Amino acid sequence: MNPESMLAALPGYAMSAESIQVLPGAKAYRACLLERIRAATRRIVIVALYLQEDEAGQEVLDALYQAKAARPGLEITIVVDWFRARRGLLGAGRQPGNAAWYQAQRQHHGLDIVIHGVPVQTRELFGVLHLKGSIIDDCVIYTGASLNNVYLHRFDRYRLDRYHLFQSPELADAMVGLVRRLLHHTATPRLDLPAPPSTRSLRGDIRRLRARLRRMAYEAPTSGAGQGLRVVPLLGVGRGNPLNRALCALLAAARTQIIISTPYFNPPRVLMRELDHALA
Repeated sequence: MNPESMLAALPGYAMSAESIQVLPGAKAYRACLLERIRAATRRIVIVALYLQEDEAGQEVLDALYQAKAARPGLEITIVVDWFRARRGLLGAGRQPGNAAWYQAQRQHHGLDIVIHGVPVQTRELFGVLHLKGSIIDDCVIYTGASLNNVYLHRFDRYRLDRYHLFQSPELADAMVGLVRRLLHHTATPRLDLPAPPSTRSLRGDIRRLRARLRRMAYEAPTSGAGQGLRVVPLLGVGRGNPLNRALCALLAAARTQIIISTPYFNPPRVLMRELDHALA
């Protein structure tokens, strides 16, 4: 199958231009996230590398607890990286990590906001959770930004990321569905509850979780005739994963230009090979 046919056959969700919004920067993202949290009526699912104990993180967590207090039936789930939540900032000395803050906030508010830690590897050095974004009711907020002062431009310093909003009940359901399948009571422990297990005790569960992740995929409809504008959700874990295959096909299909925006440029060998072919 040629690259164009492979890309056209990927399952995805048809979208209208009116259902997509692009935010211009980190301050706009922070304002949008807080506004959507306050207005949520059914569900809030937030996935980030970390939710940091600082002014911006506290602002987000306060908004979540206020929404839960106002609407007790609101489903709120936060998913963060297991390792990142259990250690302090690098170079800041010995610290309890964000998990201790999550537990203190839960005890203070007395409300059920679920915070799971996901260990995608047995050690942080080998990989962390990069399944990022939020689903609030039927809106998918697609971004790689974590939740802290810098990513949310709370003060002078900031990091720029992408901030795409997709208004789609079907896409939102698929994103929530994958998160629910990801979470497991032993492999992805609650961080908002006291006495979480040690990483050592989870090693077998982590390996089984990673094996499950390699087989998981978003539930998306097959492409139809005409196609048009679509969002294609992909999950990439392990070698030869669907994300890398799609990226290779995109590079192979490029004819006039390739623009790559990334904070780190250490792609796997299969992508470097396609880049070499494209530049030959």
